[in-house]
Amino acid sequence: MSAFNVQKSGEVRISHSLHPKEKEFVDRRRDAVFRSLQELNIHTSQDEDEVQNIALLASGGGERAMVGLLECLVQLDKAGLLDCILYLSGVSGSTWCMASLYKEPDWSTKLETVKDNIVKRLSGPKVSWGDACEKLKKYHKEKELFSLTDVWAALVVTDYVKEIDEQTLTEEWDHYSKDPFPIYTAIDKQFKQQGDGDPWFEISPYEAGYSLTGAFVDTSSFGSKFENGSKNEMDMLYLQGLCSSAIADEEEIYQIICMKIKDFLHIKKMKMLEETTTDLSSWEVEQCFQVLVDLVDAHLYVRIGEDPSALHRSIAKTLNNLGGGKYQSFSDEKINLNDKQAAKLYMKQYTEHVFNNLSLNFTFWPFDFFKDIFKCLIHWIWGRNYNFIHNMTDKTVPPDLLKSETRDYEDAGLLLNSPYFSVLREERNIDLIISLDFSEGDPFLTIKETADICSAQKPKIPFPEVHIPSKEEKNPKDFYVFKGPNAPTVIHIPLFNVVNCGDDLEAWRNKYGTFQGPYSAEMIKDLMEVAGKNISNNVEKLREQIGAAVGRKEDNEP
Repeated sequence: MSAFNVQKSGEVRISHSLHPKEKEFVDRRRDAVFRSLQELNIHTSQDEDEVQNIALLASGGGERAMVGLLECLVQLDKAGLLDCILYLSGVSGSTWCMASLYKEPDWSTKLETVKDNIVKRLSGPKVSWGDACEKLKKYHKEKELFSLTDVWAALVVTDYVKEIDEQTLTEEWDHYSKDPFPIYTAIDKQFKQQGDGDPWFEISPYEAGYSLTGAFVDTSSFGSKFENGSKNEMDMLYLQGLCSSAIADEEEIYQIICMKIKDFLHIKKMKMLEETTTDLSSWEVEQCFQVLVDLVDAHLYVRIGEDPSALHRSIAKTLNNLGGGKYQSFSDEKINLNDKQAAKLYMKQYTEHVFNNLSLNFTFWPFDFFKDIFKCLIHWIWGRNYNFIHNMTDKTVPPDLLKSETRDYEDAGLLLNSPYFSVLREERNIDLIISLDFSEGDPFLTIKETADICSAQKPKIPFPEVHIPSKEEKNPKDFYVFKGPNAPTVIHIPLFNVVNCGDDLEAWRNKYGTFQGPYSAEMIKDLMEVAGKNISNNVEKLREQIGAAVGRKEDNEP
């Protein structure tokens, strides 16, 4: 089925074909790939239509993935192989690298310079807390749907990428770009929790949508409600936050978010104390913010299973002092920490009670901002956006997707830490996948899980079988090739391996944890050297597999 459905000002496309503009780009890019292969003397047909489609995938892994991908691209460029890549797709930390690269038009033609600028930025000072806090306030003011992704982007991602990128994906894309076509990936949280439907979500310069279902909207319209002809495209900082919220497990993320909210509250308090126009005394400002900080800690205590009673007593005492002795206690009922749902409901009601008391005493103070943050914290709301196919009618789209007004999107690494399903779409016709794996833990987990998921799909998605020698499962080599009938060839390259790390494999893994704070200049330099070897040591193998993919494509032509 191929159709265009118009939902007010936003164009929704239900189709398994490529977007017309992507197809135009691919045709131009394939011309460049054809010329590049001829210059490299890699076996190819005289027919440009038979040039293989090569996709480069980069897994998640925080700053490790960002830095590792950057150096791998540099080494591919030095080997003359970067111009052979048709698509570049990333997850989580790899999308930080992509966002940095595509800020610069035709970055692949001046990659050494672009790399030096990125490394200089990553080695430099962080975004100031004042600027980060102002960005968060701006998100809250301008966005109808606010979530923890806004908090994460403004207060956490900026710590790593060290910039506030307010460009949009459509603004930074040059239609005559000489670079691979970029695809950013996320997942639909509701589909992930249900265990069915199509969770795989992609965002390209032209459209955003469900990779396997074939339901897309113009990228400039994604997240908009399409009311009164207005739309507000997400900026690149938010996109990076949307794609990278799984750089730690949920409990760790919760603690990090709580710490960042407390830091934010401290900055806001200091700013209010400096303002001479405030209607609150310094004592009242201090007490109001102490209530909010205690409330954050109470949520954190409940989350980790600790009794928050002492914090509740502190909050009650402060509110009583602020209200001149008129505070009414919330409830004498003890919170049941063993029942997570009951504890969540209790904290929801308790938070509303606290904000009602604050609002009664200080009606002029804008507590809505802080209340919305706590609402997101209670319900763990990430990546909430308006559903662009809400109330449409199409039998090819999962019914649940048509019914919901909003959908939540999150880091694809929470389901699969590599963006395979963005390039396994049949219409992209990929012949060779080069998978750069920067994951923590099992170095083969992403490719094994992909093989299993592809096999379970109805109909099955062509993917080669994956067999790893038992002695290499924890001590991988630096280059693996998997092939299967009527399936793309997959090259799998684990970041840390026995070739580039030798006997120090565990030491390298421990040195570069996924979530350990921004890397120093020395750490960045060392990581780049190790990551680069995975390409420079295997240039001939890469050339061989690219040539073999050309041959397979010719053999399969009718």
